Amino acid sequence: MIVFPIAKVNLGLNIVRRRPDGYHNLETVFYPVPICDALEVLPMDESFPSDVDCDLKITNMPIEGDEQSNLVVRAYRQLKADYPQMGRVHVHLYKHIPTQAGMGGGSSDCAYMIRLLNTMFSLGMHEAQMMEHAARLGADCAFFILSKPAYAEGIGQRLVPISLDLKGWQMVVVKPDIPVSTKEAFKLVSPRKPEVNCRDIVLQPVDTWRELLSNDFENSVFAQYPAIGAIKEELYSMGAVYAAMSGSGSAVFGLFWHPVSLDERFAGCLTYQFAL
Repeated sequence: MIVFPIAKVNLGLNIVRRRPDGYHNLETVFYPVPICDALEVLPMDESFPSDVDCDLKITNMPIEGDEQSNLVVRAYRQLKADYPQMGRVHVHLYKHIPTQAGMGGGSSDCAYMIRLLNTMFSLGMHEAQMMEHAARLGADCAFFILSKPAYAEGIGQRLVPISLDLKGWQMVVVKPDIPVSTKEAFKLVSPRKPEVNCRDIVLQPVDTWRELLSNDFENSVFAQYPAIGAIKEELYSMGAVYAAMSGSGSAVFGLFWHPVSLDERFAGCLTYQFAL
C-alpha cells in the first residue's frame, strides 16, 4: 500500500504561556499544503531476519538520526503493542517535504503510517482513536490524521476544525539551507496572549492578514538568521499578499493572487510553487 503524507503551514502562531512541564501552550491555525512525501508499506518476507519487525528505508532526502528511531517506526511499534496481530513490514519513505522547515513532515509521515496500518491490517480504529495514537507521538501529529484546516491549542494537540478555504490562491514556499532548532527557538520567545486570536483573523480577508497575523518565533529567529527574514521581505517585494515563516522555521511561505516567476531569486534554497 502507498499513501502520500502532506505538509502544513502555520497561518499565525502565538506562544501564549509556558507550562509547568516545560512545554508551551500555543494558538495556531494549521493549513494543509500539497507538498507530499510517499510512504509505501509492504508485508515482510518471512526470510527477513526475525529480530526486525519494521524495516524502514528513506530515500531522496537525508534524515538525521537512526532510521529505527524514526516516527514512522515508532508509530508501527506503538500500534503493534495494542494490536499484536499486525504482521512485520517493509517501509519505503520517499522524502519530498523539506526537513527542519516547520512544515510537519515527520509528523505527517507518522500520522499517515497510522492511517495506512489501520487499513492494511483491518484494525478498525476510528478517527478519534487514530488521533489519540498520533498525539502520543508528537504535538502536531494528530492534525495529519484528517489533514484539514484546524485551529490548535495546548501544545498543538487540541484541534478544532475551521472553515477556511484558500482554493485558487498561489503559494510559494522557500526553504533555505539553515537548520533552526525548535527547542532553542522556544527558549527565545516571551509568551504573551495576542489581542486577537489567530482563529478569528484567518476568517477575515487575506489582504488583512499582513497587519494582524503574527508568528511569535519570527523576531528571535530572524535576529539569529537574517537570511530567513530576508526571504519574507523578498516574497512581499514580489507581490505576496501575505507571507510568514511556518512554525519555528526555516521555511517561509507567501500567498499570491497569481503564479510568479522565481527566476534566481532564491539560489541555494529549496523552492516550491503550487495552487491551493
